[in-house]
Amino acid sequence: MASLRFAVIGINHDHIHGQVGVLLAAGADFVGFHAAEDDLAAAFADRYAVPRVDDPRRLLEDGSIAMIVSAAIPGDRADIAIAAMRHGKDVMLDKPGMTSLDQLEAVKAVQAETKRIVSILYSEHFETAVTVKAGELVQAGAIGAVVNTVGLGPHRLRKPQRPGWFFERHRYGGILTDIASHQCEQFLFFTGAEDARILSAMVGNRANADTPGLQDLGDMHLATDAGQTGYIRVDWFTPDGLPTWGDGRLTIIGTEGYIELRKYVDIAGRPGKDHLFLVDRKGVHHIDCEGMDLPFGRQLVADARDRTETAMPQARCFKAMELALRAQALAESTHTGSLSK
Repeated sequence: MASLRFAVIGINHDHIHGQVGVLLAAGADFVGFHAAEDDLAAAFADRYAVPRVDDPRRLLEDGSIAMIVSAAIPGDRADIAIAAMRHGKDVMLDKPGMTSLDQLEAVKAVQAETKRIVSILYSEHFETAVTVKAGELVQAGAIGAVVNTVGLGPHRLRKPQRPGWFFERHRYGGILTDIASHQCEQFLFFTGAEDARILSAMVGNRANADTPGLQDLGDMHLATDAGQTGYIRVDWFTPDGLPTWGDGRLTIIGTEGYIELRKYVDIAGRPGKDHLFLVDRKGVHHIDCEGMDLPFGRQLVADARDRTETAMPQARCFKAMELALRAQALAESTHTGSLSK
């Protein structure tokens, strides 16, 4: 069977390299891209040796292309996804896939109508081997039934290197929409829940008064009807002394043990990334997950071929964005939810 052919529309975030990478590793063919920015396009074309097209309609109207991949400015991604589906193509977006609840509803409506796949590459799950391994352990019953998760998503700001849209609330969507969608997806995945309630949410700009559109801190508290709870905190406060961009962590509490993931660095001194700590009735275990299999890309390619949902259920893909968007709206709707210095 011929390999899946895909194209890219929008390369404004570096996550595009992870998106392209998972498809290339799965044997898909990268056949072209559109980017409005000449500087970004030049480096991108050199890296992948694929043609740049001047009009995205050339890619949308090419019947041989099965999937459109996008890491455009977040506020533009929903329209790209809708156009791709209208042209009979599946879609893989960077997170956040949408920046408003209206965009989410529009994308969901077209997806339901066209039956195309809309996938969001939540990289803090699908591109970190330690999270994949944790999923296997939880599914195998290593910590009993999951009752709580704590997801932390600190990031380094690198302020002088950021483009203008990064500081415009309506373009990046707010900090919970932008970053916490990762942790919302993981909460749903590890609890097995199909939905959750937002118990509380907060966003604020605590240290960047010169860029008032930026939110540098946010948190939210979730609960399922089954009584499982989750806390999420995201921020732009990673100090320069940390040897990587952020100390992303996830703790999963079960009835018979717990798992802690140190995804990108172990500040206790172990080298590398993808560190998993399992505490159960038998003791404390460290599992080095670096280099373990990441199945998302080949699963998504198979889903595009077989019209299945093995990489990620469509409902969970959308629900994670809905939770993040609702938490963002809640945080911004109350005086107590948005804290400034």
